[in-house]
Parts: sequence; structure tokens; C-alpha cells
Amino acid sequence: LKRDLIVYAFCVDNEKFIMIINDITKKPISIAAAVLPFKKKITLPIKINKSIEIVIVPNLGEINSHQDNVGIILEEKKIQRILSKRYKYVLITEINSIDDLEQLVKRKPDLVFSGVKYFYFNNKKIWLNDYLEIFSIPYIASSKAALDNESDKKRAKNIMQQNKIKTADFFITNPGEHVKESSIPLKFPLFIKPINGGDSRGINKNSLVFNFEEYTAKVLDIKLKLNKPSLVETYLAGKEYSVGIFEDSIDGSLRAMPIEIIVKKNIDGYCILDFDVKKNDEEEVILVSDTKIFNKLSELAKNSFVALGGKSLGRIDIKMDHLGEPHFIEANLMPGLRKGYFYRSCVLNLNMSYDDMIFSIANTGLSSH
Repeated sequence: LKRDLIVYAFCVDNEKFIMIINDITKKPISIAAAVLPFKKKITLPIKINKSIEIVIVPNLGEINSHQDNVGIILEEKKIQRILSKRYKYVLITEINSIDDLEQLVKRKPDLVFSGVKYFYFNNKKIWLNDYLEIFSIPYIASSKAALDNESDKKRAKNIMQQNKIKTADFFITNPGEHVKESSIPLKFPLFIKPINGGDSRGINKNSLVFNFEEYTAKVLDIKLKLNKPSLVETYLAGKEYSVGIFEDSIDGSLRAMPIEIIVKKNIDGYCILDFDVKKNDEEEVILVSDTKIFNKLSELAKNSFVALGGKSLGRIDIKMDHLGEPHFIEANLMPGLRKGYFYRSCVLNLNMSYDDMIFSIANTGLSSH
């Protein structure tokens, strides 16, 4: 018999039997063959069961053109893709009528993510965030009262003075109010800009004036081109900064993110952050590395944000005087999110990606009620 066979002999009822079987112990067992293959399991991220509506309004002008009722121009489809990674229900909702707005509050989303300030329906303004507040629907950014404080530069500076926060001395004027240099309440040089409006509109190299003739010309220019009064303030000759503000979603504490804005000297030898410089991205933005300056800027920015009634996020612009003391310039409680100063302050201070910034804003909004 072969070696790999086993022979058994036995008797049953006086009958003899022989059984021959294979010797399986002599054969190697393939481990690979013995293990059953499993299909690779794909793990899908668990999404948070929240509904977010990204609310926009139609823009009948050019793409990304300025709209008075919009504080933040959103890249809504990009933001939808980002938020959909984390949250179950993320919709884009365009509001065209009061009925659209009423349907929105009936759906009662967990968060309205929007840069819209107000709607104009039936001959009256409806401020979005205040309207949502009535129905206890969370939102991003600040209320009408805070936005009013911020947008009127005279009111904002008065609030700073009342709260003992440094800001340059100023006055408001229109053409013809000061017919003689002696009647001007501040000494030259002076800086002149419109009383309201963002993105440095109305600011150019002629905003810095050194005599009565230049002063008169710039005040008239603002009135003719923008039909607005002028805010005239003592010129601050120091460095320029912007400080992003994030409100913590858990304890409400404020995180300040200062950046320095470097502008090349213009044809007259002065560094002015004007409309064209911003529009053409000619300025350079760097991290504030000096701890003492960082802390000074952070304290002033947080105090300014609170004094204005800011919520969730914002940006405070600051300029140094000739002695290196920081002064409040203006605020933006609906800062742009598309690679502007607020986004760059997040990148430089927190190494935060655009996605992370959007997640942080949404998280703060969701935690606000």
C-alpha cells in the first residue's frame, strides 16, 4: 500500500471488513485557502442631523457687483459643498418675495447661513437676522442694531469715545460748512472719507489733505460723486492693521486675529489703503509677530467688537498714530469670506483652511440659540 493511505481492519458480526482512507495529515494545509476573503468595507462619514439653508437674493447687476442690502457676497455653491460634508441637509434658498421668507421660517432650519442684510418688500425693509430672531432661528453675523452702529462711521466713533476706546478726533461736514481755515476744528494734516460705505469707496490719494484748498476740494468731490457727507479726522501716520474676530461657539469668548497691511507709497510718497489698492490686491498682508503689539491690537479689537454689539464674527480696522498707539478706524460686522482680510487673518493666525473657516462660522451660528 502507498504511504499516504491508512488501512483499518475490523469485524462486525463475525464478518471481516477492510477500510482504506487517505492520510490527510500528510498533506500541507494552505492557510491562504483556509481564510475566506472579505470584501473591503467602505466607511462613510456620519453626518450631523442638522438642516442649514444658505439664503441669497438675486443680483440683477454684474456678477459679484455691490448690493446695498448684501453684507457678505457668498460663493453659495462652494459653501453648500463644504457644509454637506458634515451636515445632512444643506440647501440654497433664493428669497424673491415675502412669501419665500415666510416659507423659510415655516421650515425652521437649524441655521440660516447668509450674508443678506435686509429685503425690501411691500415698501419696507425687513432685516433678515432680526426677522429670524423672532422665530428663534439661528443665523450668522450681527443684528440690525449692531450693523447700524458699524455702518455709520460717525456713530461707530462716538461709541468708541463713550467706551474710552482710542479713535482719531473727527468731525462731519458738507461743502460750504467751513468757509475759512480758522473755522476747521482740527489741525492739518487731515484724512477725509465718506461717512459710510465699505471697501474704501471714496478714498484715494487726495483723501490726505495738508491745507484748506485740498480740504475743500476733497469734501466737494465726495458730495458730488457719492452724495454723502464727509468724515474728517486727524491723520494717523503709523502702520495699518486689520483684526479678524471669531466668537467661540462654546463659551462666547472672542478670539482676535491681527494682521498687518503693508501698502506701497503712492506718487506723493504716502501709504494710503485706497479703493484701487484693495480692488487690485496691491497690498501685502503679514502676521503680527511682535507680542506686545499683537496684544494691544487684540484688546482694542475685542473691546470695539463688544461696544458695537457684534456677534459671531467681524473685522476691526486699526491704525497706529506717530507714537505707535493703536486707534479704531472702522468695523465690518459682515466681513467678506472670499480671500479678504478676514479669511487671511484666519489663515495667518490659525493656519485655518477655507473649509475650516466655513465650518467654524456654521458651528458658532448653530450654537447661538
